[in-house]
Order: sequence, then structure tokens, then C-alpha cells
Amino acid sequence: MTASRSHNPITELKQHMKPYEKTDTKASILQMFNTLVPLILFWVGGYLALSVSYWLALPLLLVASGFVIRTFIIFHDCCHGSFFNNKKANDIVGTITGVITLMPYRKWKYSHTRHHATSSNLDKRGEGDMWLLTVEEYAEAPFWTRMAYRFYRNPLVMFGLGPIFVFLIQARFNRKGAKPLERRNTYLTNLLIVLLYAALTWAMGWQAFVLVQAPVFFFSGLLGIWLFYVQHQFEDSYFEHEEEWSYVNAAVEGSSYYKLPKPLQWITGNIGFHHVHHLSPKVPNYNLEKAHDSSVPLQKATTITLRTSLQSLKFRLWDEETKTFTGYGRKVRSGLPQNAVQAVSRELNKKPLLPRD
Repeated sequence: MTASRSHNPITELKQHMKPYEKTDTKASILQMFNTLVPLILFWVGGYLALSVSYWLALPLLLVASGFVIRTFIIFHDCCHGSFFNNKKANDIVGTITGVITLMPYRKWKYSHTRHHATSSNLDKRGEGDMWLLTVEEYAEAPFWTRMAYRFYRNPLVMFGLGPIFVFLIQARFNRKGAKPLERRNTYLTNLLIVLLYAALTWAMGWQAFVLVQAPVFFFSGLLGIWLFYVQHQFEDSYFEHEEEWSYVNAAVEGSSYYKLPKPLQWITGNIGFHHVHHLSPKVPNYNLEKAHDSSVPLQKATTITLRTSLQSLKFRLWDEETKTFTGYGRKVRSGLPQNAVQAVSRELNKKPLLPRD
């Protein structure tokens, strides 16, 4: 029994990650310095450039939004307890970076932990995930559910309205069932955001503040949602029901390796090595590439690039038959269970005058 376990490839793969799970305090502090200082400098530079031209300010603010993404990765590692060895240090830095990124630390820590525990599990969708329907579920769904799903999955909605809804609205409220510590952290984050924004508005005027902060917020939010979306929504991803679901398979097959140019890889905190992160969330972001390069199985994960990642915009539904993402044009085949066929027939009979998909 012991011998078989020692040669279990899954066990070996997880054990192989252990050396890379070690936090380097100096590296973490350096990352805070080379992230937060440039963020402030580019943000202030964008403000000063307003006196010359808004078109001069925008490139600086776009770079600043990239450093907000990098700040979010620090926040993200604190949520996993992988940025510092000390729990209190993770909590403090996580709360502060949560103010900068407009996301309550403990609220997101809970939902993101659930995301890791249930990622790619078709029977446990909904916690920290994007709304996903299978081909069969979409065919069985009522007309208005299908329309709502189409609206939600529309790229203009997901990446245009998404940042506003997720970071400005949804993040301000506690989830149902949140514990007192989580609730207080959300209240504290909201209060600190109000105080910070009020101070900046008082110092520079509301118009200048909006002109500077709006593009930083929008582009960082858009890019953040894009990174989360594209690393799970690729053509031959992995989704299974509970009885067949595997944590390791979900990590290695259900998360992609987003191969970015080195400058983009750096400013996104190596989150492109998403398969490594899902396999071992305790690996700090600055060790993800090392862990990837050291493991042949991890190097075989699905690789997407800036160009190929754009194909994910056409993926809408998960096809359980072909185990791939597909668009709305995928029709339900006769091999479906009878209850699915009957559900479609009932829906069409109830609404014969409504447009059919």
C-alpha cells in the first residue's frame, strides 16, 4: 500500500510543489515596494499630466491600472496565506491592498477559497465562479433564463459592466451567512475607501479625481475579469460532475497556462501560471514560474497566448458530450436523456411566438 502511494503520479505531483510553497519575506517586501511605489508614481504622474493634456495622462493611467492588477496579486496571495509566513501580516497587507483594489479581504478570501475547492465541478457551481450552463441546461432553460444568460455572457456586459458591478457594487455588501469578522472587515474596507477617496477629492478636486481614477479603475477591473475568465474558459477545458471530478485534474486541465510576454507576465504577477496556482495555492506568485519549469507534467498544461485567448470570447456553453466549450449554435442531439428532450418541447409549446435560439 505504501509503495503504491509513493508512485502515485498525483501524489508525486503535489509533493513536487512543496519546495516552491516556501515564502520568501524579502521577496514579498521587494514586491510590495516595486508594485505600490510605481502605482503611486504613475497615478500622480497621470494627475500632473492633466495640466498638459488628458491624452498625455491616459497612457500613464493605463500603466497605473497594470500596477493595480499587480497589487491585486499581492492581495490574492495574502488571501491564500502565501505572501507572508505570519498570518497577521497577511491579514493586514491583504486588507490594505483590498482598499486599493476595492475588494474586502475576508469576503473575497471566502469566495475564492470556495472557487478553488469547487473549480470545474459541475455540481458545485456558483461560489466565486462565472455563470456557466451546459448545452443541455441551456436547452432546458426557460426563455427568459436563456436571455439573461446571453446578456451576462455578452463580452460588452461581462467586461464593460462587469467591473462596475463586481468591484463597485457587489463588493460593498456582505454575503448572506458571513461571520462577524468577515462583516467587520467589509465595513472597515468600505470606510477606508470612503476616507481615501474623500481625501483625494478634497486635495485635487472631484473633477480631476474622476478623470484620473475612472480609467485606472475601469481598465484594472476589465483586465482582472479577463484574466479570471480566460484561464478557465478555453476550448478543451475540464468540467465534470462530482462523482468523476478530480481536484488535480481540475487544476492542471481546467486551468490554463497563459503565456504572456515577459513585461505582461511580470505586471500580472505570474498569474498566467494558473494551473500551478490551482494545483498548489500556497505557492507565492514569485515562485509559480519556477514550479512550472521544474515539472514536465505541468508544462503539458493547455497553453494559450494573447492571440489564441481571444477565441474564448466565442465560448458560451460547456458541451458535456464533446468535453469542449461551444457557442449557442450547438444543438441538442437526439442522444440526450428523454427528460431533456421533453423539457425543450414543453418550452417551445408554451412560447410558440417567441424567437427560438
